[in-house]
Amino acid sequence: MSHALDVVTFGEAMMMLIADRPGPLENAQAFYKRTAGAETNVAIGLSRLGLKVGWASRLGSDSMGRYLLAEMQREGIDCSHVVCDLQQRTALQFKGRVVDGSDPPFEYHRKGSAASQMQPGDIDQAWLCAARHLHSTGVFAAVSDNCFEVNCKSMAMMREAGRTVSFDPNLRPVLWSSTEHMRESINRLAFGAHWVFPGIEEGRLLTGQGTPEAIARFYRDRGVERVIVKLGRDGAYFSGDDAEGYVPGFPVAEVLDTVGAGDGFAVGVISALLEGGDIRSAVRRGAWIGAKAVQVLGDTEGLPTREELVRAGM
Repeated sequence: MSHALDVVTFGEAMMMLIADRPGPLENAQAFYKRTAGAETNVAIGLSRLGLKVGWASRLGSDSMGRYLLAEMQREGIDCSHVVCDLQQRTALQFKGRVVDGSDPPFEYHRKGSAASQMQPGDIDQAWLCAARHLHSTGVFAAVSDNCFEVNCKSMAMMREAGRTVSFDPNLRPVLWSSTEHMRESINRLAFGAHWVFPGIEEGRLLTGQGTPEAIARFYRDRGVERVIVKLGRDGAYFSGDDAEGYVPGFPVAEVLDTVGAGDGFAVGVISALLEGGDIRSAVRRGAWIGAKAVQVLGDTEGLPTREELVRAGM
């Protein structure tokens, strides 16, 4: 069967300003402009590997929105279902710089953004279900109650159409009213996916389990077909019907920025599985791309092209 798109994702894009120097954000004298957004990071990564990718969202009709739309289109992403709203504003994010490999400081300006106004009725079912796969994350679900419902409805539509769905919890506690609400909401989404990619600490918080094996079993017992638990520099643990085991991480000489590593990991896993690869080789590709992502300042500079992937034997 021929599909119009390989992967579709819904999510908020933000213009990101990265500080020119380490230290508190208020001490920065200049900022570098980049795109940001968990779902758009994955969309960009998959498009660079040659997959046909669609992204649905809302942007303001401001300079930031025009910048983001142009960047997504430049990456070859289908933006036909991105609405530019004259009455709304585009989200903005400031990101600090670190020199010790730790997570950098953030400052979000996204409350009431254009993307937060998306409604379940905005979903074009024909466009969505013409794709092979949907990738969803817990970030967009946390932006507003209606965005959570967009996530739920789009995932249900794809499952009913016989398509595959992946889900990355990508926890952002600051966006949720409470830890318990976050746990219940994220797990509701995870149970509706075929492939789930929690980080080890995320998995512990979401499941109450301590080991990668137990975290994977928690989701597998609730119908998830494949669970991949990310272990940072130690690689990942995977569990599916066909196999389970560990894949080691790829050594990195210097970590510049940890943000975007999980999105790069998702790019590797999703692309390999959609190409018919086995789960172990998919996780290995994910670990390799995740390692590339931590060696650059922005969220997407480290995402490889298909040619780079081939040269690396991935």
